[in-house]
Amino acid sequence: MAFTMRAVKVPPPSASLEEARHRVFDLFKSACRSLPTVMEIYTLNDVVTVSQLRSAISSAFRKNAHITNPKVIDMLLIKGQEELSNVVEHAKQRHHIIGQYVVDRTGMHHGAGATKDPSTSQFLDNFYTSNYF
Repeated sequence: MAFTMRAVKVPPPSASLEEARHRVFDLFKSACRSLPTVMEIYTLNDVVTVSQLRSAISSAFRKNAHITNPKVIDMLLIKGQEELSNVVEHAKQRHHIIGQYVVDRTGMHHGAGATKDPSTSQFLDNFYTSNYF
């Protein structure tokens, strides 16, 4: 299966912060509208719900809410559009989606289900203290 490079359309830079803000909302809306398709493509129904994915996406957007430079916002929008197209075009595998949007970096599950204890076990504590390098 060959991957064909598609021409990436880069929109003109935002003229103001308000225009960049509207583009961010448009990207968020398109990401939320594509969630049912993503759930079907990657068969995520047994792992996560659409609302949990939506909250993971909104937290990713809120992570950059402090940025006020329209050029930086445009750059982040391009990266977000690229990420959305990779997910929708099935350029990622299921475990990539689960690792990025279902389970965060600390190993905690975004959903209300099982959570992982962030502390290490007594066995690992003993192992780390007994092995000097």
